[in-house]
Amino acid sequence: MRDFLEQIQTALDSGLYYLALFASLGVPDICGAIGSNDGKATKGKYIEWFDKYVAHKYSACVGVAHERIEFLTGEDCYRFRCLLLHQGSSQLGRYSRVIFVEPSVTTIVAHCNVLHDALNLHVRIFCADILSGAEDWLQEYEGTELYKKNYGKFMQRYPEGLAPYIVGVPVIS
Repeated sequence: MRDFLEQIQTALDSGLYYLALFASLGVPDICGAIGSNDGKATKGKYIEWFDKYVAHKYSACVGVAHERIEFLTGEDCYRFRCLLLHQGSSQLGRYSRVIFVEPSVTTIVAHCNVLHDALNLHVRIFCADILSGAEDWLQEYEGTELYKKNYGKFMQRYPEGLAPYIVGVPVIS
């Protein structure tokens, strides 16, 4: 799991924002599956994971009345994940689209705001928030029997191969 999270960070550091974003959107599914009794991902598990570990970073009290605004919920993120991963779409129900600012193009950090009818997020911050949520989740689950049981099903990197199939060279399986 940590290899996977490190590769997302490497993609971010290398400016491979599509890859980092696509992989980050899969993290709640993976954590939700590994942390569940049946070891399977579902919409409900995704939403629950995102709401617990990430969503608090996407709400704010605004205006004179300090009204709480939720810019991105687990439901929103799940819908966005489905649209992006399956259709390549950046459109998202209550917003006309999601616009990610790339850090290399400007020193201005625009994140978690609505521009006309679009949700504006900073790609590095969004992916980092998912990674941070995964680290928090790992602290909670990594040593549990449930994690140990389900992690064996997770695609992993084997630096010395995977006997009896291939030995002596790194594989992912």
